[in-house]
Amino acid sequence: MSFVDLHSHYLPGIDDGVRRLEDGVALVRGLKGIGFDTVMATPHIRTAMFPNRKGGVEEAHAAFREAVAGEEGLPELGLGAEHFFDDVFWGLFQAGEAVPYPGGKAALVELPPERLPLRLEHCFFEMRVKGVRPVLAHPERYRPFFKRTDDLDPLLDAGALPLLDLMSLVGRYGRRPRKAAERMLEEGVYYAACSDAHKPEDVELVRDAIAKLRKRVGDEEAEELLGENPRRILAGTAEFE
Repeated sequence: MSFVDLHSHYLPGIDDGVRRLEDGVALVRGLKGIGFDTVMATPHIRTAMFPNRKGGVEEAHAAFREAVAGEEGLPELGLGAEHFFDDVFWGLFQAGEAVPYPGGKAALVELPPERLPLRLEHCFFEMRVKGVRPVLAHPERYRPFFKRTDDLDPLLDAGALPLLDLMSLVGRYGRRPRKAAERMLEEGVYYAACSDAHKPEDVELVRDAIAKLRKRVGDEEAEELLGENPRRILAGTAEFE
């Protein structure tokens, strides 16, 4: 089965991802080589750090696609954004200026690493009411979930779809996120898995992490997390059992 990567940073010079076009091309080609037939660019939209906006990221993605037109060995390329959940994002979302995944059925959000925003579950519920599922980037990397997953339950009830950062499984972000990711896999928390790749060198780590994922959950569940469920997110048919 082909994989769908819902989280990567291959647009050059727009955030903390690749700096040069050739590195972006190498990154998406590498992801294609390990099984990702579709790869979404998700540049950061984060106040005071990466102040990107919808028009700018759309232009950057269109320029990238034009630059690689005719290149062989590349995956299908799509666009979303990694929205830092704060008041600025909420204003953008309510104004229709967020950057959801193609089809507009879901949008990627990340949280502050140390604490959960107030009324987060209410905002997630409102997103779902408006037809946009919140896809929660790398929950294993947030301190409130390092030791237990209980505080995630209200977010799941509100419609959030947790997205595993594969490189967490190989220790890219340290021991505590790795242990949290392993626990969340055992608990069945994740709906999908992604690369969150920022540079071509990440591809080997993602390859190793996929092997570790298969070992932990088996081939069938790994295929669901990497392929079937990401496609459901894009189609707007994602539901937990």
